Amino acid sequence: MDIIQILGYIGALCIGVVLGLIGGGGSILTVPILVYLLSLNPITATAYSLFVVGVSALVGAINNIRKGLVDFKTAIVFAIPALLAVYATRKYIVPNIPEELFSIGDFIITRSIGIMIFFAIIMLLASISMIRTKRKDDNIETTVTYNYPMIILEGIVVGALTGVVGAGGGFLIIPALVLLAKLPMKKAIATSLLIIAIKSLIGFIGDVENLTIDWPFLLSFTSLSIVGIFIGMWLTNFIDGKKLKKGFGWFVLIMGIYIIIKEFTM
Repeated sequence: MDIIQILGYIGALCIGVVLGLIGGGGSILTVPILVYLLSLNPITATAYSLFVVGVSALVGAINNIRKGLVDFKTAIVFAIPALLAVYATRKYIVPNIPEELFSIGDFIITRSIGIMIFFAIIMLLASISMIRTKRKDDNIETTVTYNYPMIILEGIVVGALTGVVGAGGGFLIIPALVLLAKLPMKKAIATSLLIIAIKSLIGFIGDVENLTIDWPFLLSFTSLSIVGIFIGMWLTNFIDGKKLKKGFGWFVLIMGIYIIIKEFTM
């Protein structure tokens, strides 16, 4: 095992630490770590990311269920269209993306390059979501109401997005739960973890049928991420995760720009 691979496994631990500290965002690092440090192709990396994200989110969701923070009705309304979309995307759409998408002069945009650039754009959007200052009244309790058509549409969009890039999409789910289901922020974050867990793991099932999975590697990588979650939750006793969130957002922004530059200059 060389130094780059060791850094990749350390990255798995860091993914969990970030998730434990700030409640989200860490999964956005999974695909870059798998691609650039552990040399997986983007299709496999996004598949493995779904499993890592799904299991990690499930650990957080179980913890939130124990605290009574998860709104199950909202989770079900949002998760059903999302999981159908992510499963269909992984099973039918991603395998059928052409190897060469288009060319710009002599530069050919392949499927792998296209996925990484699209992923980088999602990273940029996620970073903006983390950098922005939140309202002070995010946790005020309000009556939960449902805009069913918009929730279903948002579920489909987030599911398809998750299917393509392998990230949890919490930065899209949480605002949707706050705006469309009128959940307070604390419950929205807790409920989003359950939604992310369900749709990510269902999406991964679509990959099991299409890809050969290296289970020893995937389980060891995921285990390190889970250990990191518990380390991150322990660190919340000493570090304010909210203050770290903005700083991590800037890091994700830089990473997104780096991926775009790297993919266009390879």
